[in-house]
Amino acid sequence: MTDTTAIRRIAVIGAGVIGASWTALFLAKGLQVVATDIAPNAEAQLKEFVESAWPSLKRLGLAPGASQANLTFTPVLAQALTDVDLVQENGPERLEFKQELYRQLDELLPPRVIIASSTSTLPMSSIQVGAVLHPERCVVGHPFNPPHLIPLVEIVGGTKTSEETIRRATEFYTSIGKRAVRLHKELQGHVANRLQFAVAREVYYLVAEGVLSAADVDTALSWGPGLRWGVMGNMMLNHLGGGPGGIEHFFHQFTGPMTAGWKDLGAPELTPEVQKKLIDSVHAEVGSRSIEELEAERDEMLLGLIELRTKGIAR
Repeated sequence: MTDTTAIRRIAVIGAGVIGASWTALFLAKGLQVVATDIAPNAEAQLKEFVESAWPSLKRLGLAPGASQANLTFTPVLAQALTDVDLVQENGPERLEFKQELYRQLDELLPPRVIIASSTSTLPMSSIQVGAVLHPERCVVGHPFNPPHLIPLVEIVGGTKTSEETIRRATEFYTSIGKRAVRLHKELQGHVANRLQFAVAREVYYLVAEGVLSAADVDTALSWGPGLRWGVMGNMMLNHLGGGPGGIEHFFHQFTGPMTAGWKDLGAPELTPEVQKKLIDSVHAEVGSRSIEELEAERDEMLLGLIELRTKGIAR
């Protein structure tokens, strides 16, 4: 499949948390969006989310022509697909559901249209089984929540996904400010979630074993390595950790202690009792703050960090 047509009109399937966030981002980048969802009140809730996200997107910089008026909504799938250039699918994480959905999409859409899935758990090789006609145009475009703020998108092809599709998807996401990483193998949870899984396992272990509270482990993470991770990734930080000798000296100096530490990492079993201990500790950290207040705090911090990193890259 070869196509250089500009992607200007997006169909967003599923207007839940991720779909709504994608919608806000696409609109902020000056694109036309038609969203579809059969859930009750989906249209009203979607528009409410976009309106609430707009001040943050405006702060980061709207593209020419960006407008909330570029959003249309229909509960009818076939209508949502008319004249679109790309589909961002955000349906339930059920393989049978997605396979049937991709069968419909494959039959209704011209071959040039990319079908991208936000799935965080399912391999595209299994999903694209439903797309009998043109499985080559199906790809995973997995965002990090919330997509309208977090730049990361993971691009993963299935066994029948074409390199042309991966190239076009990468170019599109990059053009709207995303930081695209391409996975050359399909893995459970892709990559970013796997990194989170590894940290979460040790965090849960430390709290469950009474080493420290949820508040203290969050402080240790967010005010220690988390600060550095917000600037550079693990591999670059290792390179700096080696001093003038770089990554070579880092491995020479720390391979022994680091691998010895791996053997001592925890593997907690999340029994009901352990979960209660974790939950109680989290609520002690939360105090009287609501989910909405915590989300606002998170988003304000994210905006500041994104603005700072963007300025640094621009220099």
